[in-house]
Amino acid sequence: MKKVILCLSAVICSIISYAQLLEPANGGSVKANVSERIGITDVTIHYGRPAVKGREGKIWGDLVYNGFRNQGFGNGNDAPWRAGANENTTIEFSTDVQIEGLRLAAGKYGFFIAYGPDNCTLIFSSNSTSWGSYFYSDKEDVLRVKVRPVVQSVSRERLTYEFSNETDSSATISLIWEKLAIPFTVSTRLQQLQLASFERELRGEKGFDPHALVQVAGYMEEHNVTLDKALDYINTASQSMPSFDVYMTKAKILEKMNKHHEADSIKQMAMEKGSAIEVHNYARGLLKEKKNQKALNVFEYNYKRYPNTFTTNMGMARGYAALNKNKEALKYAQAALPQSPDDVNKKVVQDLIKKMKEAPEEKEVKKVKVQKKETEEE
Repeated sequence: MKKVILCLSAVICSIISYAQLLEPANGGSVKANVSERIGITDVTIHYGRPAVKGREGKIWGDLVYNGFRNQGFGNGNDAPWRAGANENTTIEFSTDVQIEGLRLAAGKYGFFIAYGPDNCTLIFSSNSTSWGSYFYSDKEDVLRVKVRPVVQSVSRERLTYEFSNETDSSATISLIWEKLAIPFTVSTRLQQLQLASFERELRGEKGFDPHALVQVAGYMEEHNVTLDKALDYINTASQSMPSFDVYMTKAKILEKMNKHHEADSIKQMAMEKGSAIEVHNYARGLLKEKKNQKALNVFEYNYKRYPNTFTTNMGMARGYAALNKNKEALKYAQAALPQSPDDVNKKVVQDLIKKMKEAPEEKEVKKVKVQKKETEEE
């Protein structure tokens, strides 16, 4: 029994003596990670951040050597720079991407750079678990891309990866250290990825949620893609959720399918379901499209349903004003003034009243246009 206890004690002591406690990274380098979402694609970089430490002018082409070289350790292959410090720099993409326009599949990659003063070769390797680039093998290269380094006016003490120039489907990632940046563009086929993501999600419990169906149908309508599917989704949603927004989304889909008569019928159904604010905002959208008479018709419909409220009086005022019928517009604006719910809206009404009082009547506007035409003919 004593022998067993002594053996166990020896094993425990051995484990304790070799256990590693948490310490800063070797050589004063700082471990870091940066992540950003491009569209629906997550991009994550893990890297070590070495410091310049007074070595200005001795980083690029010296500490960071040109091209490939044998580092005297590891597998003996000529290897590029590890694009950071200590362990492998890794970069991970949650979906397929394009690097400078070249396709790269979703996954985690070891990231290396063969530096050159005029051109740098970015290397994405299937080996993301080795230490530095000591065990680099070009047989594990998945993608190589050439980019141009950019001289910086201000020195960056610690190596940093930054995202910039972000759009819905692309971003620039730059390695910045001392007075040099090495940028490269990551882009995605957002629409294709988004539709595929929607399809996957709708095969689960979200496929039974009418709100999810409306969201997908709205995306398809906005981007004018797979409209037949969009119509199927919105028809299913409308069975359990016959609301203003659902019917309006359906009407937009039908319009893009050139089914305008059917779309007009659905818009009428939408207005019957809509609140005063929803119908008012729909009419204001028509004003922005310069469909002034249609807008007034909608404002009038809204007024009949909700007479003499702030919203509907303002709608009538805006509708008549858009047609230069300022006498009628002024009547409704003045009715809306004491109904203003707050000072901000009150100021809007006052400005509208002032504008209408200063504007010429419709007949005067026509007269000016006729005189101008006669002048041009002369």
